[in-house]
Amino acid sequence: MPQVRGRLTPQRSLNELTWLRVGGPADWLFQPADVDDLAQFLAALPPDVPVFPMGVGSNLIVRDGGLRAVVIRLGRGFNSIEIEGTRVVAGAAALDAHVARRAADAGLDLTFLRTIPGSIGGAVRMNAGCYGTYTADVLTEVEIVTRAGLRETLSADALQLAYRQSSLPEGAVLTKAVFDAPRGVSEELHARMLDQIAKRDATQPTKDRSAGSTFRNPAGFSSTGRADDVHDLKAWKVIDDAGMRGARRGGAQMSEMHSNFLINTGDATAADLEGLGEEVRKKVYDSSGITLEWEIMRIGVAKDPE
Repeated sequence: MPQVRGRLTPQRSLNELTWLRVGGPADWLFQPADVDDLAQFLAALPPDVPVFPMGVGSNLIVRDGGLRAVVIRLGRGFNSIEIEGTRVVAGAAALDAHVARRAADAGLDLTFLRTIPGSIGGAVRMNAGCYGTYTADVLTEVEIVTRAGLRETLSADALQLAYRQSSLPEGAVLTKAVFDAPRGVSEELHARMLDQIAKRDATQPTKDRSAGSTFRNPAGFSSTGRADDVHDLKAWKVIDDAGMRGARRGGAQMSEMHSNFLINTGDATAADLEGLGEEVRKKVYDSSGITLEWEIMRIGVAKDPE
């Protein structure tokens, strides 16, 4: 491994770094000191060694056998938040909620970020959105370090942001994002965020170990095949219709409170969680013909049977 100024740890367990608290070790975990440390490391790392940028693990299942890669996790050197007029410049490690609050302090409306769990890097990569606003609506550009260790600036258009997805160069690590935020009244923005939090807590299992929405909402579904019958559905509704609200597998459960939330009740393995998710997908397809797509990212390898 190349020499670094940050922290480079072999065989680092990832279970405590994800919200679901499951998963085996990564070959290496690299926590760079700053962007120069990151760039130098990637430039010196043999090109056949895979890398996986990881945020706060809020939308992630790491399989029980771990990850054969260098996991790159950005920390304090990448969590700055700067405001210049209507521009909000946030490090990739800055938490979405912190960015929303700092923007509101300045009378800028990024309130949709307040209830999205995770960091700005993940919000950009997944084009996170809430309450009708998506990251793509306000993002102007990002800074990345390529797998070859080059620092580049990309426009938002270059990322081809779509529903819950983006196109970043393979192996690139996003380090900073720039937003152009609408103006608002600071007090009203903070009040709106308090209302959003109250609504979320009343409808979602925020006290449980979950990774947010498990499946994407199905879109463009027609029950008759006619073009004028096409409509969007909610994932929780088709899960309910398939009788899978509250379904269990080992320590994994589809939440009774919100059936599109997959939770670790205390002793779930990654195999329990992913297996239950696949069971839900099969039941939904069998009952409605709809194929649910995972919103939670699943990475790594399964654990070998003992």
